[in-house]
Amino acid sequence: MSDCKELKIFSGNSNPQLVKRISEALGQPLGDMDIGRFKDGEVCCQVEENVRGADVFVIQSTCYPVNDNLVELLVMLDAFKRASCARLTAVIPYFGYARQDRKHRARVPISAKLVADLLDAAGADRVLTIDLHANQIQGFFRKPVDHLFAAGVMLDRIRQSDRDFMVVAPDAGGVERARAMAKRLNNVSLAIVDKRRERANVSKVMNIIGEVRDRDCIIVDDIVDTAGTLTQTAQALVDKGARSVYAACVHPILSDPAMDRIEASPLRKVFVTDTIPLRGKAQESELIEVVSVGDMLADAINRIHLETSISSLFV
Repeated sequence: MSDCKELKIFSGNSNPQLVKRISEALGQPLGDMDIGRFKDGEVCCQVEENVRGADVFVIQSTCYPVNDNLVELLVMLDAFKRASCARLTAVIPYFGYARQDRKHRARVPISAKLVADLLDAAGADRVLTIDLHANQIQGFFRKPVDHLFAAGVMLDRIRQSDRDFMVVAPDAGGVERARAMAKRLNNVSLAIVDKRRERANVSKVMNIIGEVRDRDCIIVDDIVDTAGTLTQTAQALVDKGARSVYAACVHPILSDPAMDRIEASPLRKVFVTDTIPLRGKAQESELIEVVSVGDMLADAINRIHLETSISSLFV
C-alpha cells in the first residue's frame, strides 16, 4: 500500500481537537471535505479533493450526539467509497452502541452488531478503535478490526502521581481490564467490587473483595457515563477505610448528572482520554484530567498505511 498509495486523513465534526493532534503527529494535513445539513437535519457531504487510489482514514468518534455522529460517519464512508479510494479505514476512537453487545433481556437488540453491519455496508475496509466495551465486538465485523488500548498512555500519567496504588475493578466484567492495569503497575494488589445493576445507568455497590484499608485506590474502567457506578464505588472504598480514591476511565461520556456526582464524591482525580471531547462543567473541573491518545492513533495510522505490525500497540 505504501509504495504507491497516498495517505489521506479526513475528519467528521465529533472531535476536532483530537483530529488536530493526530494530524500534527503524522505531519499530515487534514483533507478537504465539506459536511453540512439540509434544513430537515439530513447530513450531506462532498469530498473536495481527489482521493482516487488513495489510502483514506476517516476519523470520527460516535459520541454525543451519538446518532448524528454515526450517520455523519456512514455518509462520509459512502462518499469516499464512491470516490474510488483504494482503501478506506474508519478510525473510531470511541465506538458508540458498544454497551449493547448481547441479549441480556428478552426482546432487545444487539445494537453493536447492527452498527458493525452498517459500517460494513457503508464501505469501511478496516476499523481502528480504542477500548471497546466488550472484546467480542471485533467479531461482529466482516472486515479487520485493530483494537487498541489506552492503558499505556494512562499508565504514564498514573505513575507520575507517585502513589502506591491498589487497582480496583468496579464490577466483575472489568476484572480483566483491572488485572492488566495492576500487572503493568508492577503487580500491585487488586480489589473487586461485587455490584448489581438493576436497570440501565442505575447500580448498587454490594461488597468489596480485597483489603483496601489505608490504601491509595484507583478505580479502572472503560467508560464513565452518569458516574453512578464510579462514585458509589469511590464512597464504598472510603467507607472501607481507603486513604484516597482516584479513577482512570478511558471514555468520558459524562452525561448529566455525572459531574455533580463526581464533585460530591470523595474522588480526588479522574483521569480520562480525549476519545470524547469534554462538555459543560467537565471542561473546567479540576477533578477531570485528560491524557491524549492522539499520538498513539497517529502511530497506528502510520503503521497501517505502511503495512507494518501494530501488535505492540495492542497491550
